[in-house]
Amino acid sequence: MNRAEIEVVLEGIALPAQRSELVSYAAAQGAPGDVIEALAGLPDREFGSLDEVGETLDPVQPQRGQPVAPPPREESGAPPGGERYTEG
Repeated sequence: MNRAEIEVVLEGIALPAQRSELVSYAAAQGAPGDVIEALAGLPDREFGSLDEVGETLDPVQPQRGQPVAPPPREESGAPPGGERYTEG
């Protein structure tokens, strides 16, 4: 089971929808047990989009407060590989 599979099963549900509505809709669509189980494990709240459901199940966005990657180092201006780059 992955995020895309769950979003496909839920395609067509009227949104916003509560967790219980997502579970019922998926069951009515004949979703596999692991999909129903994943949806049943969602927080009991209203979801406004399938992306919101997917992000809750399988987050791909960085969490707030996570350290930001350091900025890239300044370029040296030298060719990659140094003098070997221009050797023939």
